[in-house]
Amino acid sequence: LLDKTVQQLQAALKAEKLGYAYPVLYNKESNAAWEVRKAGLGLLRNSAGDRQPVNLIEDCAVAPQDLPAYIDDLLALLNKYQVQASFYAHAGAGELHVEPMLNLRKTEDVVLFRKILADTAALVKKYKGSLSGEHGDGRLRGEFIEAVMGKEVMELFRKVKHIFDPNGIFNAGKIVDTPPMDSQLRMQQDIAIPVIPTHFNFDADGGIQKLAEKCSGSGDCRRSAVAGGLMCPSYMATRNEFDSTRARANVLRQFLRDPADAAPFNHKEIKEVMDLCLSCKGCKTECPSGVDITKMKAEFLEHYHQQHGVPLRSKLIGHFVGQMKMASALPKVYNAVVGNKQLRKWANGLIGFHPDRSLPLLPPQTLRAWYKQRRPAAAGQRRVHFFCDEFTNYLDVASGQNAILLLERLGYTVILPQHRESGRTFLSKGMVSKAAAIANDNIAQLAAVADASAPLVGIEPSALLTIRDEYKDLAAPGLRAKAAALAACSFTIEEFLYHEMKKGHIQQEQFHEETHSIVLHTHCYQKVLSSSVYSKFILSFPKNYTVTEIPSGCCGMAGSFGYEKEHYAVSQQVAELVLYPHLRKLSGNEMVAAAGTSCRHQIKDGTGLLAKHPVDILMNALK
Repeated sequence: LLDKTVQQLQAALKAEKLGYAYPVLYNKESNAAWEVRKAGLGLLRNSAGDRQPVNLIEDCAVAPQDLPAYIDDLLALLNKYQVQASFYAHAGAGELHVEPMLNLRKTEDVVLFRKILADTAALVKKYKGSLSGEHGDGRLRGEFIEAVMGKEVMELFRKVKHIFDPNGIFNAGKIVDTPPMDSQLRMQQDIAIPVIPTHFNFDADGGIQKLAEKCSGSGDCRRSAVAGGLMCPSYMATRNEFDSTRARANVLRQFLRDPADAAPFNHKEIKEVMDLCLSCKGCKTECPSGVDITKMKAEFLEHYHQQHGVPLRSKLIGHFVGQMKMASALPKVYNAVVGNKQLRKWANGLIGFHPDRSLPLLPPQTLRAWYKQRRPAAAGQRRVHFFCDEFTNYLDVASGQNAILLLERLGYTVILPQHRESGRTFLSKGMVSKAAAIANDNIAQLAAVADASAPLVGIEPSALLTIRDEYKDLAAPGLRAKAAALAACSFTIEEFLYHEMKKGHIQQEQFHEETHSIVLHTHCYQKVLSSSVYSKFILSFPKNYTVTEIPSGCCGMAGSFGYEKEHYAVSQQVAELVLYPHLRKLSGNEMVAAAGTSCRHQIKDGTGLLAKHPVDILMNALK
C-alpha cells in the first residue's frame, strides 16, 4: 500500500512538472533528505545580491487541513506587494517556512518588512493559527502577539510574567512590552556599503562583508562531537557560544558594516573571537551558507598586523622554511636539543610553545637532497610532478621517499619541479601578502609544467590543497586563469591513486594478499576540499586489507595551534572528543593511517601510537 501511494505521488508530481528528482529513500538513506531539509535555511542564504530571504513569517503555522488555503492567501498577499518568497520545510505539521525576499538595506523594503508581517498576523488569526509554530516570537513577532491572541489573553501573559519576574529583568521585551519590530534592525538603510580592500579575492561573495553577512544564525556550527562532523572543533570543546563559527561571523559583521570606521579590522574584539579558530575549514562546506571563517580570519590578521605588528612567534612559524633550512644544515645538533626533554622545554618556552608538546626530529637529509643524489629510476609510461612541500621536504622525508618510490614502482616517472614552499605557514598566521607572493610565483612555475597528462601530486593535504583552494583567491588578475588550470590538475596522492586504480592503470595483483586491518583518521582539509572516500578506497585496494574510518573531526593540532602554550589545553580537548578515545580502544593489531604530518604527531603525542601515511602502508603492501 505504501509503495503504491509513493508511486501515485511521484506520478502526480511529474504530471504537474513539480520538481526534477523523485528519489525514494529507506532506512539510513532517509537521513540525507533530513539533512537537506535542516540545511535549507542556510542554503537559501547563498542567494546572490542584497535581496535575501528574511526571517519574518517563516514560523507561522495553521492546522494542516487549512495549510493550502492559508498558502494561497499568503501568495496573494505577497503578490500584492510584488515580493517573491522562498518556501521549504515540513507541510505535515501545518507549517511551511516562508521567507520573503527583501533587501533590508533599503527603507522601502523595511516598510514592506513590517507590512507583510502585520498582514500575515491577520491571516494567521483568520485561520486560528499560531504566529510562531515551533520557535518563538521574540522582538520580531512579539509586537503582534496581542493582535493574534487578543487583549484579554495578552493581559494574562503580562500577569504571569510579573509573577515570575516582577522586576522585568529576564529576557525583557521578548513577549510582553516588545518594542516595534523594525526599531532595532542590525542593518542601516540607504547607506553605501564600504569597499574594504583585501588581499584575498572575495568577488565571488560580493566582498568580505557579504561573506560575513551570509551567516543565517541557524546554529549548525553548534553541534556536539556526538552529532559528528568537523565544524566547529573549538565550540565542540568549550561549548561556549563565543567560540562558535556563528559568533565569529556576527562580530565581523558588526565591525565591517560601519562606513565611518577607517580601520574596520583594528578591533581587539575580532582578535579575541578569532583566537580559538583552528582554521580547519569545516565551515567552508559544513556551514549551509558557506561562511568561510578560515579565509576571513587570515584576512583579518593581515590587517590587524599592519596596525600592531606581527608577533615574534608568528614570524617564526610563518618563516618555517627559513628555520628548517638552518636546522637541516646541522640536524644532529637540532635533534639533540628537541630530543632532550629539558632542553626542549626550554626551547619551547622561548618560542611560546607549551612545555609538554614534543617537536618532530629532523631526518639526516631533506627530500630534495635525497632525490637529487639518488640514481635516476627507469622511465615510466606516465609522468607525475611531485609537489615537494615544506613539511614533506624537511620533516616527513620518509613518507616523501615512499611516495616517490611507490609511484615509480607502479610505473610512473616522478619529476620534482622547481617551486617555492606552499605558503601554508604564512596563511596560518595571517601573513596573507607574503603567502600571495609565494602563491603567484608557484602558479607561474607550476602551471608551466603540470597539466592533465602530467598532474601535480602531493602527500601533505594542507599544502597541496592550498593550491586548489587559496591560490585561486590569491592569484594576481593576470594569473587567475593559470591558477584555475593548476588547481584542476593538482591532486592529493590519495585522489591520484584512486583515479588510476579506477582506470585500471594500477592492479590489485601488484600488492600482496596479507590480511591487515587499518583505522583511518582523515585530515581536516581532506574532509572539506576532497573526501575520505579516496583514502578508504586505496587503503582497501590490496586484497584482504580492510579500512575503518574513525568518526573524528579535527585532531586538534591544526598546524601550529596545538603547539602554542595558550591553545594546548583546547587542542587536547578537541583530540579527546573522539580521536583519542577511539585510538585507545584499539586491540593493537590495527594499523593507524593519517595523511597530515601534524595529525600523526598529535596521535603519537597523545596515545604513543605510530600513525602511518597511506603511502607508507601501500609501499609496504607492494609485492
